[in-house]
Amino acid sequence: MRLFVALSIPVDVRENLSSMIDELRRADARPRWVNPLNLHITLKFIGEVSSDGVTEIATALGKVHAAQHVKLGFGGIGFFPNARRPNVAWIGIESSPNLAPLASDVNLALSPLGIAREEKPFVPHLTIARFAETRLSPALKAEIEKWKNRSFGTLATTEFHLVESKRKSTGAEYTTLRSFQFVPEEAESKEQ
Repeated sequence: MRLFVALSIPVDVRENLSSMIDELRRADARPRWVNPLNLHITLKFIGEVSSDGVTEIATALGKVHAAQHVKLGFGGIGFFPNARRPNVAWIGIESSPNLAPLASDVNLALSPLGIAREEKPFVPHLTIARFAETRLSPALKAEIEKWKNRSFGTLATTEFHLVESKRKSTGAEYTTLRSFQFVPEEAESKEQ
């Protein structure tokens, strides 16, 4: 099983991003555009695990807690490594200060299970496309200009998910195996 830990995207944000991806795809169909149903914020990529390992992973993830919910705002378009030679197009995320520590806590919780720690700093983003050709077409550049300063919505959440990724000829198919409430209910009620 190929697994990762992620935050889900709200329906309204997903619909806004879907409209944008449709417009960008019309401008240039060559990049591999992500299916909007598959959009998520990866907290930790786990990789291949035997089905026996899922219980241990779920137990470890169940111990991850935070004092407050995570707040996110989605907007802007960027590229890895850069816009001149893009490999990946992404949507930026502005997050509350507790998102990076949450990702770090997930990372640390899984480390004793032999799952390699992520050493790079956590950079929240939503991947929307992957490029085989590392040049943006003029049509795509023009369309991106229309969308680059738009806001796509917000999210406030108290849960993350353990997700299985199955590779199919039609693209990746994601299945949520377990969901984890990372803010205890009593802490959540104090926030409101």
